[in-house]
Amino acid sequence: MRLFSSKPFCSVPINALRSAFFNNRNYTPSNKNHNPNFKLVTQSSMTTTLSPNDEGVAKRFWVRFNKESILSLYTPFVVSLASGNLKLDTFRHYIAQDVHFLKCFAQAYELAEEYADDDDAKVSISELRQSVLEELEMHGSFCQEWGFDVSKETMPNSATLKYTEFLLATASGKIEGINCPANLTTPFEKTKVAAYTISAMVPCMRLYAFLGKELQFLVDKNHHPYKKWIHNYSSEAFQAAACQTEELLDKLSVSLTGEELDIMQKLYHQAMKLEMEFFLAQPLDQQTVVPLLQGHNRKYHRVTVFSDFDLTCTVVDSCAILAEIAMDTAPKSDQTQQESQNEITRMPLAELKNTWERLSREYMEEYEQCKESILVNQKVVFVFEVGDFDYEGLKKALIQLSDFERRANTRVVESEVLKGLNLEDIKHAGECLILQDDCMDFFQNITKKENLNVDVHILSFCWCGDLIRSAFSSKGINNLQLHANEFIYKGILSTGEIMKNMESPIDKLQAFSNILKEHDQCDKKNLSIYIGDSVGDLLCLIEADIGIVIGSNSSLRKIGTHFGVSFVPLFSGLVMKQREVVEGRFFSWKGVSGVVYTVSSWAEIHSFIVAS
Repeated sequence: MRLFSSKPFCSVPINALRSAFFNNRNYTPSNKNHNPNFKLVTQSSMTTTLSPNDEGVAKRFWVRFNKESILSLYTPFVVSLASGNLKLDTFRHYIAQDVHFLKCFAQAYELAEEYADDDDAKVSISELRQSVLEELEMHGSFCQEWGFDVSKETMPNSATLKYTEFLLATASGKIEGINCPANLTTPFEKTKVAAYTISAMVPCMRLYAFLGKELQFLVDKNHHPYKKWIHNYSSEAFQAAACQTEELLDKLSVSLTGEELDIMQKLYHQAMKLEMEFFLAQPLDQQTVVPLLQGHNRKYHRVTVFSDFDLTCTVVDSCAILAEIAMDTAPKSDQTQQESQNEITRMPLAELKNTWERLSREYMEEYEQCKESILVNQKVVFVFEVGDFDYEGLKKALIQLSDFERRANTRVVESEVLKGLNLEDIKHAGECLILQDDCMDFFQNITKKENLNVDVHILSFCWCGDLIRSAFSSKGINNLQLHANEFIYKGILSTGEIMKNMESPIDKLQAFSNILKEHDQCDKKNLSIYIGDSVGDLLCLIEADIGIVIGSNSSLRKIGTHFGVSFVPLFSGLVMKQREVVEGRFFSWKGVSGVVYTVSSWAEIHSFIVAS
């Protein structure tokens, strides 16, 4: 079981979890006792075509393509700009390229205004075009302040041209799936082109508004050389302009069909990707902290990536999934039980439900008592500076939690609730797990890059390693090492016994330490990264060179802070690291510093370590 999970030990009613368990297909148990009327709601059973009646398409597009905004934020250019040590020549080049883009932007607004049929929309587009012209004037003031002439700068680079050509083609009606410009005769057809054009422009406005706000909190008001640029995009005026474009897009999309909204969505996504490429194309002649593995040489370096599984990689804790399988395949009557007794005797469904509820209740009660005991009895550490934390006190507290977890696992085994689960059902459930966005993309990327020397280890309290192996192998990821508990089977049915390999935070720390000791024996420089989400991961997060917490587990932060652990947003931490970079000297990451980094998504981890 997990320590301090937000939903520990299947404490949420099973019916409430069913719609979140499985992805890609409907789960049907292989056991002959399953309920034929039961059907899980999966993502595949929901339509992916956008409904014309849905409101706020601009916001939905932004949320859907959040990954690209994170990738843009974590580009070397943006991180260096945020730190204030971006070389002036690079910023000059960026401004020159952006001027080419803004001129195209103004032209696209002009074409969209011509196509728009609604007078209010025309006025709004005209206002937005004027704001672009004002932004061009602002760039002129940048040029004057930093002493360079845009007219003497280089021609548009390939990334700039790719974006401007895409935007002007869209504004001219040259879009796959619609009539060519010569056939746009009706006002409605022309209005569609206006909507498509704005959908290709909104990402730029929203992305810059996002970047402005993210960078605003990291600026040293007195010394930052690019504070004027950051202030412009974080200003209320620019934020309002971004909202205005989104409101315009929502208005223009009201009369569109689902198919037409899909075209709009594709244009929005393409614009987001082109924006990211625009930032990546800016030439940097300086050392940067991102991406982390940019200077990796497999001949001399090794990277060891450790990750938790439940709620770090998954949306739902594995104990709830195993409970769902058990209940859906449990015998419904004495007659059915007699039919199956030649295999492994199963607990009737009614008794199984009552037992799960009792185990869950006992777990929650003891878990709360254990947590309160730690917070009350252990002395609070007052942190005066980063790194001043009580490691030994934390380790002692987690030993106490480890004893609690072992007792809980013993109760589960003795209850026999995991008895008689079919291995094929477990594997199928693993294949169909809903995973955190971009999680598997990250593991696929780092394990398949031939130029990287990366070892991946999954350290999990999950009761059943087969569930995890199936989840990864179904995505083509087989070259990682799993450290988890295992079911003991009789044939293909679980006996209810568990091979207890990984029950506690201390078990995780021991496995983590043993792996690193093995790597220390080779002549390659090793960098360790640990990714987790719960208190059970805390010791490993601290011991790793880089510890990354995903999500917002309140108990993890409460316990960690109690012992002086500092939780630093990853992007902020990278900006601070970038400020420490000195030309010609390689900075290092330091384990056991009492600092762990926090992220809200795997996209941040992906962007930081290996980029896109």
